[in-house]
Amino acid sequence: MLITIDAAAPEPLYLQIRNQIVAGIATGQLEPGQSLPSVRSLASDLGINLHTVNKAYAVLRDEGYVRMRGRAGAVIADPAAADRADADASAQVKMEDDLFKLALAFRARGGARGQFLEAAAAQAARAYGVMEDAEAAPRPVQKRKTAGASSSAGAGKAVAPQ
Repeated sequence: MLITIDAAAPEPLYLQIRNQIVAGIATGQLEPGQSLPSVRSLASDLGINLHTVNKAYAVLRDEGYVRMRGRAGAVIADPAAADRADADASAQVKMEDDLFKLALAFRARGGARGQFLEAAAAQAARAYGVMEDAEAAPRPVQKRKTAGASSSAGAGKAVAPQ
């Protein structure tokens, strides 16, 4: 799986890494038990501070997506594991709170309830469609460069082991 970052993006680097790993799990590119690169290795490959990668891994751990195995590093967690139930419940509450905030923001901009529901349904279909496509015909996801980012201007790439 290819991990890319864009230093010019408004999203913090650690969240860019976190979001791409979550997407890799959702699409099946990363499977339970699979090891992630070491913090030091990924930071070096992306050309960023190792504390940034460490923060991304800590967030993934706290959310239940990865398990830390001491010196063995981070591995993708098994979603069926019993100890993940608390993390799933907490993630569900956070997701619902985030959806509520999005709905409020949409309404504050004059959007109608039906429009919000249509947009949310379209994004859900997009997310699950990506997963179904990956199950039907596994293929690598190619990342597009963000406008304004160049390889010498802080954009980094790394490949997670498969």
